[in-house]
Amino acid sequence: MIRILYRTGDGQLRDDLTVETIATALQDEEGLLWVNLIEEPAETGGPLLLETFGFHPLAVDDALEERHVPKVDDWTTYLYVVLHAVAFDLQAERLISTLELDIFLGKNYLVTYQARPIAAVERVWTAFHRDRRLQEREAEYLLYRLADELVSDYMPAIDQIDAEIDRIEACIFDHPHATVLEDILTLKRALLQLRRILTPQREVLNRLARDEYAVVRSRYRVYFRDVYDHLVRLYDLNDSMRELVTGVLETHLSVVNNRMNDIMKTLTVITTLFMPLSFVAGFFGMNFFGPTEVMAAWTSRAALALTLLGMVLMPLGMALWMRRRGWL
Repeated sequence: MIRILYRTGDGQLRDDLTVETIATALQDEEGLLWVNLIEEPAETGGPLLLETFGFHPLAVDDALEERHVPKVDDWTTYLYVVLHAVAFDLQAERLISTLELDIFLGKNYLVTYQARPIAAVERVWTAFHRDRRLQEREAEYLLYRLADELVSDYMPAIDQIDAEIDRIEACIFDHPHATVLEDILTLKRALLQLRRILTPQREVLNRLARDEYAVVRSRYRVYFRDVYDHLVRLYDLNDSMRELVTGVLETHLSVVNNRMNDIMKTLTVITTLFMPLSFVAGFFGMNFFGPTEVMAAWTSRAALALTLLGMVLMPLGMALWMRRRGWL
């Protein structure tokens, strides 16, 4: 799908342009043209980008055919920018999913391509329809709004990850289950994936804020610096949460080891308490020798009563002794 918005040089907003009229709109240096391609196949999107806009084949191929980490390429008369949106989903196999947004920025136009719809782009598109002040801005400001909306969607993902860390911490001490370790390692992978996106995206905004590109007017660099500051804060939060998850993992392993030690301690105490009973029962159960005389005393009721009493008192005495030694 190809959607087109065009603000003419005299301030009129038009959304009825066709692909054939884009070339005419590009001649209006005072106007602003935004072409948004959503899930557009390369067979139709490629000719539009190559022939109508005159983008380099390598840049077009990067946008339509390949996936990239966030980056910015300077083609002198236009910029090719790759940004990423993120979403956090507990039900997905990968907690963090990324959506790539490819952007071509010129003096009086902006071209965006989405392999899948991105909510942040839709919000800016709707705002461009309604907000007269946004319509009066240049293409660089539109790029800033897109970057700002994409970055603003990172914070809910960060908050959800933080809530998931709190849930796992509570689970470790209250009612640990068999999947706790798997949940922790999944969170570590999600935070690592988020870091791999934040690092180059932060560098992209830093370059837009500091490097002198021909198509970016100097007055707009401060806007990109604002988004860069947000990304720096998100990067720091990500590192803090990675350290927190590492601490949760160590706590989990420590709790598991302590529980295992308690179990082994209990089993050892039980085994120790029953050792004398086993000895007594084994000794009187021996049948490898036969008595040379009748041993009525050993088979009397008194002998049985004393044996049973000893078997009861012996483990109790040993338990009291272990408690006094501090072993229990």
